[in-house]
Amino acid sequence: MAKENQYDAIVVGAGPVGLVAGLALQKKGISTLVVEADPFGRPRPGSRAIYLHSATLKLLEETSKGLGFTLARNGVIWPIKRTLYKGKEVYVRNYGKTDHTDPNKLPHFTSLHQDEIEKHVYEACVEAGVEFIWNSPVEKLDITDAGVKLTTKSGETWDAHYIIGCDGARSVIREQAGLKLEGPRTADTFLVVDTKEDEENPLPLERIFHYQHPAMGGRNVMFVPFKGGWRIDLQLLESDRPEDYIDIESVKKWLPKVMDAKYAEQITWVSSYRFHQVVANSFTDSKRRILLAGEAAHLFAPFGARGLNSGVPDAIVAIRGIEKALQSRSEEERAAAIEAVADERRIAAKWNRDASTTALNHLQGNSPEMNMKREVAASLVSIVPRLGRWLDEGPYGPKFGPPELTTKY
Repeated sequence: MAKENQYDAIVVGAGPVGLVAGLALQKKGISTLVVEADPFGRPRPGSRAIYLHSATLKLLEETSKGLGFTLARNGVIWPIKRTLYKGKEVYVRNYGKTDHTDPNKLPHFTSLHQDEIEKHVYEACVEAGVEFIWNSPVEKLDITDAGVKLTTKSGETWDAHYIIGCDGARSVIREQAGLKLEGPRTADTFLVVDTKEDEENPLPLERIFHYQHPAMGGRNVMFVPFKGGWRIDLQLLESDRPEDYIDIESVKKWLPKVMDAKYAEQITWVSSYRFHQVVANSFTDSKRRILLAGEAAHLFAPFGARGLNSGVPDAIVAIRGIEKALQSRSEEERAAAIEAVADERRIAAKWNRDASTTALNHLQGNSPEMNMKREVAASLVSIVPRLGRWLDEGPYGPKFGPPELTTKY
């Protein structure tokens, strides 16, 4: 009989990646507990991750039947994407009908507020019987050959064969496991603004990207719709002072230059970022008892929506490794199972970092060569239409994904 407070795997962090990890473990019949530092129902500012790729929806559907379709149904799918260069349209694509109500086919993406994503995954966790401990920051891990003892700041302890660290950029699990993030931090500052949609008179559902928006002094601006609102990304110039753009009154001054003025009174969140491009030096510890997932394992610039969409497979693949390790017949086989999935997801993370770096290089335009490429492409797009597609897809990096090595469920 298992001891009290002992589990096969403990998940630390109840953000979207941690919730998926807890759900997948429970569905596999692996005893699990999800430990979260914040209290239940804690306020979560901003839209954060709003875009779920089809591959992510498929993984979620495979993990918990109906979840992928629930998320798809509760998000929005924009039928048109449009790219402009210095005010001139250089690319538009209309996907046509977006009524993805087919119960047998997931859409190619869906867009909804991260709070909504978390709500639906949490509901699936509750239905599956996942156990949660809230308001319990982790203070210490004692990692041995036999397992891990987890101690919270309140002094409570739990024992587990494995820990999955889903506790974000400032991960205590990563630090306690002796692992470190490696890589550069970008110099450019980006502003992110969320606004509510005007439900009575909404804008058309279009993803729009402006290279060097004429009304913003040549700064790049992107508009992305999500269920009930809009995200506006503004890339500042190297010479800009972020404080001149980020406070709410400053946003109210520049936002009407790029959107209907009514949205200046419907702002719900403003933030600024200098993006990290970092990956942990290993996704597991020396004793092969810890696995990292999501932002505990990597931080990327958001172009291409690679954060949550790589965090979900981090969690799913980690659980494949834990399942195999729990069934292993030797210490060598057990350690190899954990090492294999950690290596696979680190390869994927480095691929995603490179892909988002490619997107950043395309966007930043500091080099004369890239400036010239964009200028030439924009000038020739009416003659060579594929150059418009290059301009449209450049800010998001490669469309194909990283290699997948482990066996399927």
